[in-house]
Amino acid sequence: MGDYRLLDRLLHRAALQVGPIAELSFDLDQRSARIAPEGVAQGRHVFVSGLARAGTTILMRRIHASGQFRSLTYRDMPFVLAPNLWGRLAGGSSAPGEAKERAHGDRIRVDADSPESLDEVFWRIFDGSYITSDHLSPHDPDDETLDRYVRYVAAILASGGRQRYLSKNNNAILRLPALRRAFPKAVILVPFRDPLTHAASLQRQHGNFLARQDGDRFVRAYMGWLGHHEFGRDHRPFRFDAEGATRLAPHRPDGIGYWLEIWRQAYGWLERTAPADAVFVCYETLCHDPKVWAGLAALCAIDPGPTTEAPFSPSKLEPDDAAPPDLLVEARALYDRLADRAARALPPAPGP
Repeated sequence: MGDYRLLDRLLHRAALQVGPIAELSFDLDQRSARIAPEGVAQGRHVFVSGLARAGTTILMRRIHASGQFRSLTYRDMPFVLAPNLWGRLAGGSSAPGEAKERAHGDRIRVDADSPESLDEVFWRIFDGSYITSDHLSPHDPDDETLDRYVRYVAAILASGGRQRYLSKNNNAILRLPALRRAFPKAVILVPFRDPLTHAASLQRQHGNFLARQDGDRFVRAYMGWLGHHEFGRDHRPFRFDAEGATRLAPHRPDGIGYWLEIWRQAYGWLERTAPADAVFVCYETLCHDPKVWAGLAALCAIDPGPTTEAPFSPSKLEPDDAAPPDLLVEARALYDRLADRAARALPPAPGP
């Protein structure tokens, strides 16, 4: 983001910020791709969604490494709504470029072919009603928008010559029931982590992006264009109900209590509203028990390995301040319930 040249910045601004240009690019791509979306809705696609820093990226990358899926990648930027047209216009070089550590500073390295959370642009452009000036709300897109999204997925698949789509999108926790209606046979994975270490990671990333966005308005705008409001100068928390807003109000984003309350609200919402067949994935168990990844691979109908992707590894990050005891008790009780649900959801891993 920070090292984009002036021309790159102008192109990203035109393609991602200017709604009419984004919509036109989508319409032109739909006309040129000659897609057949009828069967796409019945595909065994995979949607990974959870609160940011839950292990969603590394899980998505491990699934993507199977070679069975098409995901949006950095190569699709900035015209992510026109993957076929942009692929033909910008497809002069197939080299992925030098892999660099991403802005989070979490040792995950990315290049042009790295899958990333980019399809939120579709929802922001075609139905951005869930994004307000200070929060993001639950999102129930209408049937017309869902049909358009199915056609979008069909176009993405057509551009990559694949039959299965893989999406990692943290904002999708706001619309999981709608995604289930649109894709009844898709696998929905909801990773979660120990609440205290997860909250500490969110707290640290908020500080990281505050520093990165100081003096560079493009970085802040870029995150907003992609629908990323998880942390930084343009942070906008999820707000699931009025009670949640009241409970969050006493906390400040520089304190661990703020992020722990966000964790409690997000996963409480998911516990109540995620589709019954959504599979919760406990990240700590995924790190310590190889059978969990084997079971997930079987569920996704992919080979579990080997892979060049980084291994699943637990975090020992500690918060900078003490968490409110009552809130921590609530969060850990919720974590235990989700861990139990996760243990019961996976099919047995195939034997040797």
